[in-house]
Amino acid sequence: MESDPAKSATDNVDIQSSIKPRINCICCIGAGYVGGPTCAVIALKCPQIRVVIVDLSQRRIDAWNSDNLPIYEPGLDEIVKQCRGKNLFFSTDIDSGIRDAQLIFISVNTPTKTYGIGKGRATDLKFVEAAARHISQVARGQKIIVEKSTVPVRAAESIAKILYSNLHQDVSYEVLSNPEFLAEGTAINDLLQPDRVLIGGRQNKAGNEAIDQLAWIYEHWVPSSKLIRTNVWSSELSKLASNAFLAQKVSSINSVSAICEATGADISDVAHAIGLDKRISSKYLQASIGFGGSCFQKDVLSLTYICEALNLPEVADYWHQVIVMNDYQKKRFARKIIQCLFQTVSNKRIALFGFTFKKDTADTRESSSIYIGKYLMDEEANLVIYDPKANKDQIISDLLCVSSQDPERVDRLVSVVNDPYKAAKDAHAVAICTEWDEFKVLDYEKIYSSMYKPAYIFDGRLILDHEALLRIGFNVEVVGKVMNNPINNFL
Repeated sequence: MESDPAKSATDNVDIQSSIKPRINCICCIGAGYVGGPTCAVIALKCPQIRVVIVDLSQRRIDAWNSDNLPIYEPGLDEIVKQCRGKNLFFSTDIDSGIRDAQLIFISVNTPTKTYGIGKGRATDLKFVEAAARHISQVARGQKIIVEKSTVPVRAAESIAKILYSNLHQDVSYEVLSNPEFLAEGTAINDLLQPDRVLIGGRQNKAGNEAIDQLAWIYEHWVPSSKLIRTNVWSSELSKLASNAFLAQKVSSINSVSAICEATGADISDVAHAIGLDKRISSKYLQASIGFGGSCFQKDVLSLTYICEALNLPEVADYWHQVIVMNDYQKKRFARKIIQCLFQTVSNKRIALFGFTFKKDTADTRESSSIYIGKYLMDEEANLVIYDPKANKDQIISDLLCVSSQDPERVDRLVSVVNDPYKAAKDAHAVAICTEWDEFKVLDYEKIYSSMYKPAYIFDGRLILDHEALLRIGFNVEVVGKVMNNPINNFL
């Protein structure tokens, strides 16, 4: 049967007229750990789209436009250098960024509140609100607003209320949720090969069209099977719940590590056996001194606070226990150091190897090292800190934040050096606090010869060759293991 050419032509016109113009300009408000890498990858994969990242901080924008980016992430430098000045731009001109873009990411900081109602648990949304108000003052035409920051459930509703309460005659908005699922240190790979991309929007025609527009951007490199479309609230809750589940897994294996130390079981063997169960998997089953970073603790606390607000106290208590166990693990590690050094670390030099919350990042936020350092300073230990990426000023600032009652002690007790061998010289103990690969290949015979005896190594990340260290003469203490240390031979 022959087709009707006239009818086919009419159908094509109808199809074309129903398709809205594709996005050709994106603005990202917030040039931080999420907005920078995310939009750099979008610029790389969508060369026809102009991507502008804006921020109030001139210093931060200047860094993005320099050879020394404000954040360290493997692979990020190469992408920025390839795209910057072509279709990737960094600017403090927020108004122009908003006006020119059809799609605007809100990727600002959402810290835990440090004041008022919900202090220490609730998410502080003041920067999200400020971004929404700025958009409402400047925007014209049709705008898709994408909530990229990690926020509590129904935060998108607040954004929409602000936008529509300040609506201009020629403006329309659709608010989407598109949470990030990035791990620092592997963020670029996580962006290039995501497990899933979650997009939440209103479940109506306008909402679905906005979802399709954002999905079209990701489809430049992400298989459509990995694009998940939901309503806004499901998207927001999925992000919080995902991080809570991961944090729970870390706290679970760390709780088992305490049992191992009390019974003589080996946490590595136990974790391996557990991880072979496909229902559980081996990921996030590495015992350690606890999780850190900007996400896990903040998101679990936020989820706990939401449960309390929803009158779900039993659920809130359940998730809060994840934080309790994480805090316990850090304290337990510090107490082990004090116990092994004859119940006192006063005026003893202790080298902390690693200060970032994990390897392959310069981020120190909520790092376990901060709190281990605090507990040791409480006992008047002299700390010498080495980290290959952490900024010295940031290290000092972090320790000052947990020393508010006695800030002078940081100047008196803490030094930061750029050489691990210098850090270990004349030390009573070395504590491995971050799993940097370089710590695996240091000359530990050289380190041992420079230390006070008995010389201790506390492996808080289970990355060293413990038997080799014992042969050198070290006394080795490991999370989740009981070692046959040389000092025990005198007993």
